[in-house]
Amino acid sequence: MNLFDACGVPISTGNRASIDRYEAAVGMLLGRTGDPQAEVAAALAEHPQFVMGYCLRAAVLIMSTDEANEPALRECLTATDALAPRANDRERRHIAAARAWLERDFAQAIRMYGEMLIDYPRDRLALRIAHFGDFHLGQRGMLRDRVAQVLPYWDQGVPGYGYILAMYAFGLEETAHYEQAEDTARRALEIERSNPGAIHAIAHVMEMQGRQREGIAWLNGTASQWDRRDGAATHHWWHLALFHFDLNEVENALDIYDTHIVAGPRMSLSALVDASALLWRLHLRGLSLRERWHELARRWAAKRLSGGFPFHDLHALVAFIRAGDSKRVEQSLRALRDRAAGDDPGAQRVREMSLPIAESLAAFGNGDYGAAIERLGRVRVMEQLSGSHAQRDALHLTLIEAALRDRQMRLARALAAERTALKPGSVVNRALTLRAEAAAG
Repeated sequence: MNLFDACGVPISTGNRASIDRYEAAVGMLLGRTGDPQAEVAAALAEHPQFVMGYCLRAAVLIMSTDEANEPALRECLTATDALAPRANDRERRHIAAARAWLERDFAQAIRMYGEMLIDYPRDRLALRIAHFGDFHLGQRGMLRDRVAQVLPYWDQGVPGYGYILAMYAFGLEETAHYEQAEDTARRALEIERSNPGAIHAIAHVMEMQGRQREGIAWLNGTASQWDRRDGAATHHWWHLALFHFDLNEVENALDIYDTHIVAGPRMSLSALVDASALLWRLHLRGLSLRERWHELARRWAAKRLSGGFPFHDLHALVAFIRAGDSKRVEQSLRALRDRAAGDDPGAQRVREMSLPIAESLAAFGNGDYGAAIERLGRVRVMEQLSGSHAQRDALHLTLIEAALRDRQMRLARALAAERTALKPGSVVNRALTLRAEAAAG
C-alpha cells in the first residue's frame, strides 16, 4: 500500500510511523534545526525497507559537502539496490540523482533533482537539494527561477510554504531584486517566525545595499530565533561580523570570530569557510592574527580535502598560506591541479575558475601581486563562481589590495571607485579609495 507525505507527494510505504519520522526530518532540513540524520536513522531502524528514508539520508549526506561522508553515501545507495522493485517513480529518480552526485557529476545530479520538480512540484526534498546545488554551482538565475517554477502549487495551507518563500527570497537577492527579496522574506517570517533562511535573505539584502547599521540591528534583533546547534547560526554571526567589518569596527568582528565562529571544539565545513573568509578580510586590512591563523589551519588540516569541493579547498588554502604551512599549500594546489587535469564533469570548472583563484591566492601570499592580479582578473567576471555575492566579495577586496601593493594605482582607483559607487556608506570602501588616491598623488 502506498501513502502520501504531508504535501500529497506519493511514498512507497504503508508504514505511517515511518512517514511521520520522515516529516519531522524534512522539517528539520528545511528549518535547519535539530538532527535530521538521527531522525531518519530511527525511521530506517524501525522500517528497513523505507525507500524514501534512504533518499532523505542521501540528501543530508550530499548537503554536508563533506568528502569524508562519501562512503556513507555509497553505503546508503547500495542499500536501495534491493529495494528498487518496490520504489515508485519519484523515489527511483531520487536514487539516480544521488548516485550522479556520488559520481561527482554534480551538474547532472542537480538537473535530475530539478527535473523531478516538474512532475512533483511539492517535493520539498528535491527542491531543497536543487536549491542547494544551484548555489554551489553558481547558477544564480536558477536559485530564483527553480523555486518560481513550483510556487503556483504552493500556498499557506501547504506545510513548509514559509521555507519555500525563503528560498525564493534568497534567489531574488542573488539576482539583484532586492526590494522583492526583502518583501518575500518578511512574508516568509510572518508564516514561520523562526525561519533562518528568511533571516539570512534579509541580511544579504542589507549587505548588498550597504545598510550596515540596519543589518547589525536586524541580526541582533533576531538572534533569539537562531538555533545554536545549527550551522545557520554560525553563518548569521559571520554576516554580523561583515557588517562590523564594513564599518571598520574590527574589534567587534574579531569578538564575533572568537566567541561565536570558532568557539566550539568541533567545526563544520561551513563554519570553517566562514572563519577563513572573515580572517582573510581582516588580513587584507593589515591585521596579523598569526595565532588565530595557526589554529584555523590546524582545524582545516583535520578535514579530508581532495579537490572534490573546490570552494572548501580555497578557504583551507588561505588558512595554510597565512599559517606559513608551505607543505599544505602545495598539497592544496596539487589537489586542484589533479582535478583540473581530469576528465570528470567538474574538471572544466576547476580549470577555468577554482584553480586560477587558488594560484592567485598563493601568488598573493608569496608577494607576487602582479601574478595575483592577472589570475584574479580572469575569473572575477565569470558568472558561475560558487558562493554568494557577499562571499565572492573577498576576491574583489584581494584584487584591490594586490593592485595597491603592486603600485598599479589606476587599476586600484578604478576598482575602489566601483565598490564605493555601490556602497558609499562603507568605511572600508572609502578607506580603499583614499589609499588609492593618496598613492596616485
